[in-house]
Amino acid sequence: MPKTFFKPQRLTLHGPTMGTRWSVTCDVPPGTDAHALEQALAAAVQQVDAQMSPWLAGSDLNRLNHAAPGAWVALPPEILEVLACALDICRLSGGAFDPAVGALVDAWGFGAARDAPDAAAIRAAAAVAGAPRPPTHQALEIDRAAGRARKHAPLQLDLCGIAKGYGVDRMADVLRQHAVEHALVALDGELRAVGAQASGQPWAVAVESPQAGRRAVHGVVELQDLAVATSGDYRRYLQVGSERLAHTMDARRTAPVRNEVASVTVLARQCMHADAWATALLVAGPGEGLALAQRMGLEALWLLRRGGGLVTLGLGRFGAGGATP
Repeated sequence: MPKTFFKPQRLTLHGPTMGTRWSVTCDVPPGTDAHALEQALAAAVQQVDAQMSPWLAGSDLNRLNHAAPGAWVALPPEILEVLACALDICRLSGGAFDPAVGALVDAWGFGAARDAPDAAAIRAAAAVAGAPRPPTHQALEIDRAAGRARKHAPLQLDLCGIAKGYGVDRMADVLRQHAVEHALVALDGELRAVGAQASGQPWAVAVESPQAGRRAVHGVVELQDLAVATSGDYRRYLQVGSERLAHTMDARRTAPVRNEVASVTVLARQCMHADAWATALLVAGPGEGLALAQRMGLEALWLLRRGGGLVTLGLGRFGAGGATP
């Protein structure tokens, strides 16, 4: 039964960030200051962008990227939290999720440096990525107590596979701080439910069908105090001749991911975790990815391109009808 004893007011708040838009749908008590809440939510995601954007020259991420190996760089606690999580998932996924793909992202035309693949840059990035060095989770040292980090090898970090999920988590924190107990937070393909709706019903979230150029629903998953994230090859890609290059990099191949996975959707308590694991499972592919998800106890849904159609593979509630077709 719902705990709400007031007649709720439904608010829809939104704004631009990280090259896309954030939105919050929430049921709040009468008299809630919607403007103050919207301002606080916008400030939270703007802080994430200012710290973690590879597109902003003065971001904390770029300060770390430009630092010489061995030099300690003072960093705010938020980006240190995300870096620590990224390195942990990098280790657990065997490098399927790797935050040190910045040079590859730029070289293939998906970053701030260029908007098309550059053969010389790709060769240079691949040489650096393929050079003998410790794994990324060992090549980057984080000292959260002292508020600093340092690289032990040349690394160009890119947090685009985790920062949006963290931005959703930060907005969820803001809502809790403002005593909002019923909300659905969204930033691009990453969402998190704060509680249920005021009616007691869970939040219904669409799982997209992976079709380039159009929005279509593959299924629906219900969320309550849970996050969901989807990674796929159908929203951001480059067309080079007859080949479509996905924007997600496989650091182990030093190239864009190339397998039969069209999209992966992951459920987790924190959206940061769902975001990073969705990327890891997309890169790992259906065989390695399924084994990895089973080992980690993940709830995940794969949409695979096979035989000219889509094949569904699910674990957890996705394997038991939790995503309604």
